[in-house]
Amino acid sequence: MVIGYTTAKGVNGVPEQQLNLMKAFLQGSVYCWCKNCKGQWFAARDLVGGDNYFWQNTPLMPLFEHFYQENADSDYAITEAGKAVGRLLLGVLIDDRRTFETRDGYTREYRWTGEEDL
Repeated sequence: MVIGYTTAKGVNGVPEQQLNLMKAFLQGSVYCWCKNCKGQWFAARDLVGGDNYFWQNTPLMPLFEHFYQENADSDYAITEAGKAVGRLLLGVLIDDRRTFETRDGYTREYRWTGEEDL
């Protein structure tokens, strides 16, 4: 659960089965972050950007491919796929049994409060 949010925007044009794999992948990334970086804020770029930008052979690659097919421009596809990952991440956190707080900045950031529903 994300304090103050009950819904997130979806991602259009990607099959539901692929979206479910992407969400599971992101949830695993969040669990690793919460275990290894307790109390630290994170954004989607911390989980799947920077050193983790190489999406080949991950469930996230279809997002890049979807936007690349839409425009045939790598910069466009990278930007739009990044936005889509942000929307998916919010949805994953809303559905999570743990409670997250959020703050706005250049990108939306989250932090696990240490609480969870049983």
